[in-house]
Amino acid sequence: MNPFGQNRYHTLNEAYRREYGGKVFKVPLDGGFTCPNRDGRVSKGGCTFCSDDGSGDFAGNACDPIPVQFAEVKARLHRKWKSAKYIAYFQAFSNTYAPVERLRELYEPALKEDGVVGLSIATRPDCLPDDVVAYLAELNERTSLWVELGLQTIHDTTAKKINRGHDYQSFLTGLAKLCRHNIRVCVHIINGLPGETPEMMLDTAREVAKMDIQGIKIHLLHVLKHTPLARQYEKGLLDLMEEDTYVSLVCDQLERIPPEVIIHRLTGDGPPDLLIGPLWSRHKMQVLNKIRAELERRDSFQGKKKDEIYGINESTTFCKTITT
Repeated sequence: MNPFGQNRYHTLNEAYRREYGGKVFKVPLDGGFTCPNRDGRVSKGGCTFCSDDGSGDFAGNACDPIPVQFAEVKARLHRKWKSAKYIAYFQAFSNTYAPVERLRELYEPALKEDGVVGLSIATRPDCLPDDVVAYLAELNERTSLWVELGLQTIHDTTAKKINRGHDYQSFLTGLAKLCRHNIRVCVHIINGLPGETPEMMLDTAREVAKMDIQGIKIHLLHVLKHTPLARQYEKGLLDLMEEDTYVSLVCDQLERIPPEVIIHRLTGDGPPDLLIGPLWSRHKMQVLNKIRAELERRDSFQGKKKDEIYGINESTTFCKTITT
């Protein structure tokens, strides 16, 4: 039986309402970080799909102090929502890639803003040294903390194609560090990466479904101007996903994700002035409505096929397995 009502999956909006008693939105902030995949520590150029803003295209201006950014972005969001609580969202680049002292200078002012009920910090699994994880554990004791951890794919051959700069085992190691401190983790995966079949993308979701995580973001690969991916596309080296293929795949993935895992995103917003394709992704609500309609057509919902992942009598999760 479908436990989620009309949406047929565990939405972030409803999770926020249950936890905080009302509307909550994220205020995207730019802490001026870079990435080890850009500055030469791991590689240069970054992931092939990443824009010059490091996936922080809708965040504040990194040149402004955090309180100034917060006020500006909050005012923009309040044009749509007049009353809400806030999650301070450090989104652009790798937001734990700095000394702990610098992280405190950024995170602490955000927590002091009126109406802020928590932090969401996006980062890479290879940017979690022990002292940073210890600080995250401290934050987790005194606020509502999410760490958004980029995986994108479990397939190392694909990771090399997109210049990801770390392999699947590195992701598992980083995830385990967070699990040990009971820090809530939202894993990012991308559908449509170069050379991947729908079955490979479904395999990524199957493996994520086995992990001790609390959230997932499912992204559509966007081709943005001025990226290595755009140059590949212009040379005819990349096929973009069709909308119906994407909708069907996301439903397949949702069916295998445990019902307690919160769905933070099912598609993404590419900046209109940078987006090359897929152009159908501009119509976000249309895509979400098609996903709901397909789940309804199947008489399905998030977690309906979870036994395919665990087996009927299996309950051991990834982090519980490796940390005992």
